Amino acid sequence: MTAVVQAREFFAADPSPRASWRMAVLMGRNSRTYKFALGHALLQLAGQGRAEVSLADLAVPYALSLAERATDAPQAPDGSAGGATDFLTVLGRAGAESLRLGHPTEELLAAAVRSMPVMVMQKFHNLSGDALGHRFYELGPGTGGRRTVRFTDALRSIAGSEQAPGLGTELGARWRIVENSFDTGIGRSLITDGLSIDGTTLYLTDRRRRRPIAHLTPAVIGFQHHRCLICDDVIVPGAPVQVDHVFPRALMTRYGTVRPWPGPDLDLLWNLAPAHEACNGAKSDRMPKDVELMRLARRNTAIMSSPHPLRRTLQLQIRTPPGTSHAGDWPTFLRAVRTLVT
Repeated sequence: MTAVVQAREFFAADPSPRASWRMAVLMGRNSRTYKFALGHALLQLAGQGRAEVSLADLAVPYALSLAERATDAPQAPDGSAGGATDFLTVLGRAGAESLRLGHPTEELLAAAVRSMPVMVMQKFHNLSGDALGHRFYELGPGTGGRRTVRFTDALRSIAGSEQAPGLGTELGARWRIVENSFDTGIGRSLITDGLSIDGTTLYLTDRRRRRPIAHLTPAVIGFQHHRCLICDDVIVPGAPVQVDHVFPRALMTRYGTVRPWPGPDLDLLWNLAPAHEACNGAKSDRMPKDVELMRLARRNTAIMSSPHPLRRTLQLQIRTPPGTSHAGDWPTFLRAVRTLVT
């Protein structure tokens, strides 16, 4: 199944502006981190109730957020900056001064205004050649910072909703994962080896340095449409959340008293899903229901449509469970795991 088909299935499960937004943020390709900065700026300004802004106004939080992030992590692969007027080159010159001032310098703002319409704003609504189901802005005619950026009803509906904070948190987690994939010290490891999970903190980490990158919940909950895997209700802001072992971890312990557990490691990403604290407590160590396995399969399939390294993590984890002849897709994989304990 191609990434485009997987993304279409993700949208079909919730054909809403939220799903289109998550497709743009979570599933699009990442040659630089510009789309995260644009998403941050759109949520911030539309969340203020504004229906339109000038391109220069949009460029302010866009450029400033990139300046802030660039102090800690690369915003593109090493060596990808262009000439003297390339935005990344200007960011390298003017980022620190912009942070000192609390707003972009004239040079950085001009570079953002010049580059945004011909780069990130053209690509934001496209996913591997397919147009998203919703558009979030329309750029008016003209040139320069006075051009009008009109926010669509789709953007205003999500930016003003109770899920807006969660969308912002998801964006931040995805941004951190992509930044680390650009880091020359660990990026190659993430792309080849995927991510591991710290069992104590539930942070996604790189396998070689064990450096925390992002917490599991905001990193993957968007692929579940921010819903509890157990009850399927939306997890509202402030609701207590736990990470559920969909196949209970106790299976490995129970089998270990008699013979080695014959199935895959249950502490890995494929089997971990955010859920309401109350739902997870009530589920305890019971086996997953059919509907829960269906939701997990959809979630994992959606993650497989995202770029490295989350996709690579699951590629390394989906394998044929010992003692079965099944292979390949997540529904088949999960059914095969269940046959080991039934």
